[in-house]
Amino acid sequence: MRSTTSLSLKVIPLALLTLDLGGCKHENKAQQPPPQQVGVVTIHPHALKTSTSLPGRVEAFEQAQIRPQVGGLILKRCFEQGTDVKAGQLLYVINPAPFKASYDQARAQLLHARAASLSIKAQLERYRPLAAAHAVSKQDYDNTLSSARQAEADIAQAQANLDSAKVNLDWTQVRSPIDGRIGRMLVTPGTLVTAGQTTAIATVTRMDPIYVDVNLATSDMLRLRREMASGKLEKVEGNAASVGLTLEDGSHYDIPGKLRLTEVTVDPATGTMVVRAEFPNPDKLLMPGMYVHAEIAEGVDPKAVTIPQQALQRDSKGDPFVYTVDKDDKVAVRMVQLDHAVGSEWVLFSGLNEGDRVIFNGIQKAHPGAKVKPVEKTEDAKPAHAG
Repeated sequence: MRSTTSLSLKVIPLALLTLDLGGCKHENKAQQPPPQQVGVVTIHPHALKTSTSLPGRVEAFEQAQIRPQVGGLILKRCFEQGTDVKAGQLLYVINPAPFKASYDQARAQLLHARAASLSIKAQLERYRPLAAAHAVSKQDYDNTLSSARQAEADIAQAQANLDSAKVNLDWTQVRSPIDGRIGRMLVTPGTLVTAGQTTAIATVTRMDPIYVDVNLATSDMLRLRREMASGKLEKVEGNAASVGLTLEDGSHYDIPGKLRLTEVTVDPATGTMVVRAEFPNPDKLLMPGMYVHAEIAEGVDPKAVTIPQQALQRDSKGDPFVYTVDKDDKVAVRMVQLDHAVGSEWVLFSGLNEGDRVIFNGIQKAHPGAKVKPVEKTEDAKPAHAG
Protein backbone atom coordinates (compact mmCIF):
# COMPACT_ATOMS: atom_id res chain seq x y z
CA MET A 1 0.00 0.00 0.00
CA ARG A 2 2.81 2.40 0.81
CA SER A 3 4.48 1.93 -2.56
CA THR A 4 1.22 2.64 -4.45
CA THR A 5 0.62 5.88 -2.59
CA SER A 6 4.14 7.05 -3.10
CA LEU A 7 3.90 6.48 -6.87
CA SER A 8 0.65 8.42 -7.11
CA LEU A 9 2.15 11.42 -5.32
CA LYS A 10 5.07 11.52 -7.77
CA VAL A 11 2.86 11.36 -10.88
CA ILE A 12 0.56 14.26 -9.89
CA PRO A 13 3.25 17.02 -9.77
CA LEU A 14 4.58 15.97 -13.17
CA ALA A 15 1.12 16.29 -14.68
CA LEU A 16 0.64 19.73 -13.10
CA LEU A 17 4.04 20.86 -14.47
CA THR A 18 3.06 19.73 -17.94
CA LEU A 19 -0.18 21.71 -17.73
CA ASP A 20 1.68 24.83 -16.57
CA LEU A 21 4.18 24.71 -19.49
CA GLY A 22 1.40 24.32 -21.99
CA GLY A 23 -0.38 27.33 -20.52
CA CYS A 24 2.79 29.47 -20.77
CA LYS A 25 3.17 28.61 -24.44
CA HIS A 26 -0.38 29.74 -25.20
CA GLU A 27 0.07 32.88 -23.13
CA ASN A 28 3.32 33.89 -24.98
CA LYS A 29 1.65 33.28 -28.31
CA ALA A 30 -1.22 35.57 -27.36
CA GLN A 31 1.14 38.38 -26.26
CA GLN A 32 2.93 38.72 -29.65
CA PRO A 33 1.75 42.06 -31.21
CA PRO A 34 0.32 42.11 -34.74
CA PRO A 35 2.38 43.74 -37.55
CA GLN A 36 2.38 47.52 -37.25
CA GLN A 37 0.74 49.52 -40.02
CA VAL A 38 3.05 51.89 -41.93
CA GLY A 39 2.57 54.11 -44.93
CA VAL A 40 4.73 53.30 -47.94
CA VAL A 41 5.31 54.83 -51.35
CA THR A 42 6.45 52.73 -54.30
CA ILE A 43 9.35 54.10 -56.31
CA HIS A 44 8.59 54.80 -59.97
CA PRO A 45 11.18 56.92 -61.87
CA HIS A 46 9.36 59.71 -63.68
CA ALA A 47 9.97 62.86 -65.69
CA LEU A 48 10.58 65.80 -63.36
CA LYS A 49 10.80 69.45 -64.29
CA THR A 50 13.79 70.73 -62.37
CA SER A 51 13.97 74.29 -61.13
CA THR A 52 15.80 76.34 -58.54
CA SER A 53 14.02 78.99 -56.48
CA LEU A 54 16.23 81.81 -55.26
CA PRO A 55 15.61 85.22 -53.65
CA GLY A 56 16.51 88.16 -55.83
CA ARG A 57 16.22 91.89 -56.40
CA VAL A 58 14.74 93.78 -59.32
CA GLU A 59 17.27 95.98 -61.10
CA ALA A 60 16.63 98.69 -63.68
CA PHE A 61 17.41 97.93 -67.31
CA GLU A 62 18.85 101.44 -67.55
CA GLN A 63 18.96 104.22 -64.97
CA ALA A 64 20.30 107.76 -65.35
CA GLN A 65 20.96 109.91 -62.31
CA ILE A 66 20.97 113.37 -63.85
CA ARG A 67 23.39 115.95 -62.45
CA PRO A 68 24.04 119.48 -63.77
CA GLN A 69 27.07 119.94 -65.98
CA VAL A 70 27.17 123.70 -65.38
CA GLY A 71 26.40 125.80 -62.31
CA GLY A 72 23.63 128.32 -61.93
CA LEU A 73 20.07 128.93 -60.80
CA ILE A 74 17.27 126.57 -61.85
CA LEU A 75 14.79 128.76 -63.72
CA LYS A 76 12.19 126.21 -64.79
CA ARG A 77 11.05 122.60 -64.37
CA CYS A 78 9.68 121.11 -67.59
CA PHE A 79 8.37 117.63 -66.64
CA GLU A 80 5.55 115.99 -64.71
CA GLN A 81 6.70 113.84 -61.82
CA GLY A 82 6.26 110.09 -62.27
CA THR A 83 5.62 110.24 -66.01
CA ASP A 84 7.41 108.69 -68.98
CA VAL A 85 9.97 110.87 -70.75
CA LYS A 86 11.83 110.47 -74.01
CA ALA A 87 15.53 110.73 -74.67
CA GLY A 88 16.36 114.39 -75.35
CA GLN A 89 13.25 115.72 -73.58
CA LEU A 90 13.83 118.98 -71.68
CA LEU A 91 13.71 118.55 -67.88
CA TYR A 92 15.20 121.70 -66.31
CA VAL A 93 16.41 125.11 -67.51
CA ILE A 94 19.46 126.64 -65.79
CA ASN A 95 19.96 130.41 -66.11
CA PRO A 96 21.71 130.69 -69.52
CA ALA A 97 22.67 134.41 -69.36
CA PRO A 98 26.35 134.06 -68.28
CA PHE A 99 26.90 131.20 -70.68
CA LYS A 100 25.29 133.13 -73.55
CA ALA A 101 27.70 135.99 -72.85
CA SER A 102 30.68 133.61 -72.88
CA TYR A 103 29.44 132.17 -76.16
CA ASP A 104 29.13 135.60 -77.76
CA GLN A 105 32.61 136.52 -76.56
CA ALA A 106 34.11 133.35 -78.01
CA ARG A 107 32.31 133.98 -81.28
CA ALA A 108 33.75 137.51 -81.45
CA GLN A 109 37.26 136.18 -80.81
CA LEU A 110 36.81 133.77 -83.69
CA LEU A 111 35.76 136.59 -86.03
CA HIS A 112 38.78 138.63 -84.92
CA ALA A 113 41.14 135.73 -85.54
CA ARG A 114 39.70 135.15 -89.00
CA ALA A 115 40.08 138.85 -89.89
CA ALA A 116 43.72 138.85 -88.74
CA SER A 117 44.34 135.75 -90.76
CA LEU A 118 43.02 137.36 -93.94
CA SER A 119 45.46 140.29 -93.59
CA ILE A 120 48.49 138.13 -92.98
CA LYS A 121 47.57 135.71 -95.76
CA ALA A 122 47.31 138.61 -98.22
CA GLN A 123 50.73 139.85 -97.18
CA LEU A 124 52.14 136.32 -97.61
CA GLU A 125 50.75 136.12 -101.14
CA ARG A 126 52.45 139.40 -102.05
CA TYR A 127 55.79 138.30 -100.56
CA ARG A 128 55.87 134.93 -102.29
CA PRO A 129 56.85 136.16 -105.84
CA LEU A 130 59.03 138.93 -104.41
CA ALA A 131 60.96 136.43 -102.32
CA ALA A 132 61.47 134.28 -105.43
CA ALA A 133 62.90 137.32 -107.24
CA HIS A 134 64.97 138.26 -104.19
CA ALA A 135 63.06 141.54 -103.99
CA VAL A 136 62.48 140.96 -100.25
CA SER A 137 64.75 139.27 -97.83
CA LYS A 138 64.21 135.63 -96.98
CA GLN A 139 63.91 136.62 -93.32
CA ASP A 140 60.93 138.87 -94.02
CA TYR A 141 59.24 136.11 -96.00
CA ASP A 142 59.83 133.54 -93.24
CA ASN A 143 58.43 135.91 -90.62
CA THR A 144 55.31 136.49 -92.71
CA LEU A 145 54.87 132.75 -93.25
CA SER A 146 55.19 132.16 -89.51
CA SER A 147 52.63 134.88 -88.79
CA ALA A 148 50.19 133.27 -91.26
CA ARG A 149 50.48 129.91 -89.56
CA GLN A 150 50.07 131.55 -86.16
CA ALA A 151 46.87 133.17 -87.46
CA GLU A 152 45.57 129.74 -88.47
CA ALA A 153 46.33 128.45 -84.97
CA ASP A 154 44.51 131.44 -83.47
CA ILE A 155 41.48 130.58 -85.58
CA ALA A 156 41.56 126.95 -84.39
CA GLN A 157 41.87 128.07 -80.75
CA ALA A 158 39.01 130.55 -81.12
CA GLN A 159 36.87 127.87 -82.75
CA ALA A 160 37.57 125.48 -79.85
CA ASN A 161 36.63 128.19 -77.36
CA LEU A 162 33.43 128.82 -79.26
CA ASP A 163 32.59 125.10 -79.27
CA SER A 164 33.24 124.87 -75.52
CA ALA A 165 31.05 127.90 -74.88
CA LYS A 166 28.34 126.34 -77.07
CA VAL A 167 28.49 123.09 -75.04
CA ASN A 168 28.15 125.00 -71.76
CA LEU A 169 25.25 127.01 -73.17
CA ASP A 170 23.53 123.80 -74.30
CA TRP A 171 24.04 122.27 -70.85
CA THR A 172 21.86 124.99 -69.35
CA GLN A 173 19.00 122.97 -70.84
CA VAL A 174 19.05 119.73 -68.86
CA ARG A 175 17.64 116.91 -71.00
CA SER A 176 16.93 113.25 -70.40
CA PRO A 177 19.65 110.98 -71.81
CA ILE A 178 17.38 107.90 -72.06
CA ASP A 179 13.77 106.86 -72.48
CA GLY A 180 12.18 105.97 -69.18
CA ARG A 181 10.07 107.04 -66.23
CA ILE A 182 11.19 110.05 -64.23
CA GLY A 183 10.85 110.08 -60.46
CA ARG A 184 9.87 112.84 -58.07
CA MET A 185 11.18 116.39 -58.30
CA LEU A 186 14.47 116.64 -56.40
CA VAL A 187 15.10 120.39 -56.86
CA THR A 188 12.77 123.32 -57.36
CA PRO A 189 13.11 126.49 -59.46
CA GLY A 190 15.34 128.97 -57.68
CA THR A 191 17.75 126.31 -56.44
CA LEU A 192 21.43 126.98 -57.02
CA VAL A 193 23.19 123.99 -58.54
CA THR A 194 26.86 123.42 -59.28
CA ALA A 195 28.68 121.54 -62.00
CA GLY A 196 29.41 117.91 -61.10
CA GLN A 197 27.58 117.98 -57.77
CA THR A 198 27.05 114.63 -56.06
CA THR A 199 23.30 115.12 -55.57
CA ALA A 200 21.16 114.23 -58.57
CA ILE A 201 18.47 116.68 -59.67
CA ALA A 202 16.41 113.96 -61.39
CA THR A 203 16.43 110.20 -61.93
CA VAL A 204 15.15 108.55 -65.09
CA THR A 205 14.67 104.78 -65.06
CA ARG A 206 13.97 102.50 -68.00
CA MET A 207 11.62 99.83 -66.66
CA ASP A 208 10.62 97.85 -69.73
CA PRO A 209 12.30 95.41 -70.01
CA ILE A 210 13.72 94.98 -66.50
CA TYR A 211 16.33 92.78 -64.80
CA VAL A 212 16.17 90.43 -61.81
CA ASP A 213 19.50 89.52 -60.17
CA VAL A 214 19.88 86.45 -57.96
CA ASN A 215 22.88 84.79 -56.31
CA LEU A 216 23.41 81.15 -57.28
CA ALA A 217 25.71 78.90 -55.26
CA THR A 218 28.65 77.55 -57.22
CA SER A 219 27.77 74.00 -56.09
CA ASP A 220 24.39 74.35 -57.78
CA MET A 221 26.00 75.78 -60.91
CA LEU A 222 28.46 72.86 -61.08
CA ARG A 223 25.62 70.38 -60.62
CA LEU A 224 23.58 71.95 -63.38
CA ARG A 225 26.48 71.96 -65.80
CA ARG A 226 27.32 68.35 -64.96
CA GLU A 227 23.77 67.17 -65.48
CA MET A 228 23.45 69.15 -68.71
CA ALA A 229 26.69 67.71 -70.08
CA SER A 230 25.67 64.14 -69.22
CA GLY A 231 22.32 64.54 -70.96
CA LYS A 232 20.39 63.99 -67.75
CA LEU A 233 18.72 67.36 -68.16
CA GLU A 234 17.03 68.46 -71.34
CA LYS A 235 17.18 72.12 -72.30
CA VAL A 236 13.93 73.94 -71.78
CA GLU A 237 14.20 76.63 -74.45
CA GLY A 238 17.37 76.50 -76.51
CA ASN A 239 20.28 77.82 -74.51
CA ALA A 240 18.16 80.27 -72.52
CA ALA A 241 16.41 78.84 -69.48
CA SER A 242 12.95 80.12 -68.62
CA VAL A 243 12.58 82.06 -65.37
CA GLY A 244 9.41 82.68 -63.38
CA LEU A 245 8.78 85.19 -60.60
CA THR A 246 6.92 85.18 -57.30
CA LEU A 247 6.25 88.64 -55.87
CA GLU A 248 6.46 89.75 -52.24
CA ASP A 249 2.74 89.18 -51.64
CA GLY A 250 2.99 85.58 -52.88
CA SER A 251 1.38 86.24 -56.26
CA HIS A 252 2.97 85.02 -59.48
CA TYR A 253 4.17 87.37 -62.19
CA ASP A 254 2.30 86.43 -65.35
CA ILE A 255 5.04 86.99 -67.93
CA PRO A 256 8.03 84.60 -67.91
CA GLY A 257 11.55 85.89 -68.34
CA LYS A 258 14.74 84.47 -69.79
CA LEU A 259 18.17 83.92 -68.32
CA ARG A 260 20.47 86.47 -69.93
CA LEU A 261 23.71 86.56 -67.95
CA THR A 262 25.78 84.43 -65.62
CA GLU A 263 28.59 86.35 -63.96
CA VAL A 264 32.09 85.18 -64.88
CA THR A 265 33.48 85.51 -61.36
CA VAL A 266 32.57 84.01 -57.97
CA ASP A 267 32.30 86.04 -54.78
CA PRO A 268 34.93 84.43 -52.51
CA ALA A 269 33.13 85.63 -49.36
CA THR A 270 29.80 83.89 -50.14
CA GLY A 271 30.72 81.28 -52.75
CA THR A 272 27.96 82.55 -55.04
CA MET A 273 27.74 84.07 -58.48
CA VAL A 274 25.26 86.57 -59.91
CA VAL A 275 22.67 85.26 -62.35
CA ARG A 276 20.63 87.85 -64.24
CA ALA A 277 17.24 87.33 -65.87
CA GLU A 278 15.36 89.73 -68.15
CA PHE A 279 11.59 90.22 -67.93
CA PRO A 280 9.11 92.17 -70.05
CA ASN A 281 7.48 94.83 -67.87
CA PRO A 282 4.84 96.59 -69.98
CA ASP A 283 2.65 97.56 -67.00
CA LYS A 284 5.63 98.77 -64.92
CA LEU A 285 4.58 96.37 -62.15
CA LEU A 286 8.17 95.40 -61.40
CA MET A 287 10.15 98.26 -59.90
CA PRO A 288 13.86 98.47 -59.09
CA GLY A 289 14.62 97.38 -55.54
CA MET A 290 11.67 95.01 -55.20
CA TYR A 291 12.31 91.71 -53.40
CA VAL A 292 11.18 88.69 -55.43
CA HIS A 293 11.72 84.95 -55.72
CA ALA A 294 13.02 83.83 -59.09
CA GLU A 295 12.44 80.25 -60.19
CA ILE A 296 15.06 79.23 -62.73
CA ALA A 297 13.85 76.38 -64.93
CA GLU A 298 16.85 74.11 -65.39
CA GLY A 299 15.38 71.39 -67.58
CA VAL A 300 13.66 68.02 -67.37
CA ASP A 301 15.07 64.93 -65.65
CA PRO A 302 13.46 62.06 -67.59
CA LYS A 303 14.07 59.41 -64.87
CA ALA A 304 13.96 61.19 -61.55
CA VAL A 305 13.65 59.15 -58.33
CA THR A 306 11.88 61.10 -55.59
CA ILE A 307 10.79 60.34 -52.04
CA PRO A 308 8.76 62.36 -49.50
CA GLN A 309 11.01 64.45 -47.29
CA GLN A 310 9.62 62.80 -44.13
CA ALA A 311 10.87 59.42 -45.39
CA LEU A 312 14.50 60.49 -45.10
CA GLN A 313 16.47 59.50 -41.98
CA ARG A 314 20.09 60.04 -40.94
CA ASP A 315 22.39 57.81 -38.96
CA SER A 316 24.80 58.83 -36.21
CA LYS A 317 27.34 59.94 -38.83
CA GLY A 318 24.78 62.07 -40.63
CA ASP A 319 24.56 59.77 -43.65
CA PRO A 320 21.08 59.62 -45.23
CA PHE A 321 19.05 56.40 -45.36
CA VAL A 322 15.45 55.22 -45.72
CA TYR A 323 13.44 52.28 -44.41
CA THR A 324 12.13 49.97 -47.12
CA VAL A 325 9.69 47.03 -47.04
CA ASP A 326 10.75 43.87 -48.88
CA LYS A 327 8.52 41.28 -50.55
CA ASP A 328 7.97 39.54 -47.17
CA ASP A 329 6.81 42.85 -45.62
CA LYS A 330 9.93 43.09 -43.48
CA VAL A 331 11.74 46.36 -42.78
CA ALA A 332 15.21 46.91 -44.24
CA VAL A 333 17.64 49.83 -44.16
CA ARG A 334 18.74 51.32 -47.50
CA MET A 335 21.49 53.98 -47.73
CA VAL A 336 20.82 56.67 -50.34
CA GLN A 337 22.62 59.58 -51.98
CA LEU A 338 20.73 62.88 -52.13
CA ASP A 339 20.68 65.15 -55.16
CA HIS A 340 18.51 68.14 -54.21
CA ALA A 341 15.12 69.05 -52.76
CA VAL A 342 12.12 69.91 -54.92
CA GLY A 343 9.12 71.17 -52.97
CA SER A 344 8.20 68.57 -50.33
CA GLU A 345 10.32 65.82 -51.91
CA TRP A 346 13.95 64.77 -52.13
CA VAL A 347 15.43 63.88 -55.49
CA LEU A 348 17.84 60.97 -55.08
CA PHE A 349 21.08 60.51 -56.92
CA SER A 350 21.24 56.77 -56.15
CA GLY A 351 20.20 54.10 -53.65
CA LEU A 352 16.71 53.06 -54.77
CA ASN A 353 15.33 51.14 -57.73
CA GLU A 354 11.98 50.96 -59.43
CA GLY A 355 9.45 49.02 -57.38
CA ASP A 356 11.12 49.59 -54.00
CA ARG A 357 8.64 50.42 -51.22
CA VAL A 358 9.79 53.22 -48.93
CA ILE A 359 8.24 53.92 -45.51
CA PHE A 360 7.21 57.54 -45.12
CA ASN A 361 4.54 57.30 -42.41
CA GLY A 362 4.82 55.51 -39.07
CA ILE A 363 8.60 55.41 -39.20
CA GLN A 364 8.77 55.27 -35.39
CA LYS A 365 7.09 51.86 -35.60
CA ALA A 366 9.61 50.49 -38.10
CA HIS A 367 12.63 48.47 -36.96
CA PRO A 368 15.05 46.60 -39.20
CA GLY A 369 13.90 42.98 -39.59
CA ALA A 370 10.43 43.62 -38.14
CA LYS A 371 7.36 42.59 -40.09
CA VAL A 372 4.93 45.42 -40.85
CA LYS A 373 1.63 45.97 -42.59
CA PRO A 374 2.35 48.37 -45.50
CA VAL A 375 -0.37 50.74 -46.74
CA GLU A 376 0.29 52.29 -50.15
CA LYS A 377 0.17 56.09 -50.46
CA THR A 378 -2.53 57.47 -52.76
CA GLU A 379 -2.80 60.94 -54.28
CA ASP A 380 -6.11 61.78 -52.63
CA ALA A 381 -5.40 60.14 -49.27
CA LYS A 382 -2.89 62.08 -47.22
CA PRO A 383 -1.34 60.40 -44.14
CA ALA A 384 -2.77 61.59 -40.84
CA HIS A 385 0.62 61.43 -39.14
CA ALA A 386 4.06 61.51 -40.66
CA GLY A 387 6.59 59.78 -38.45
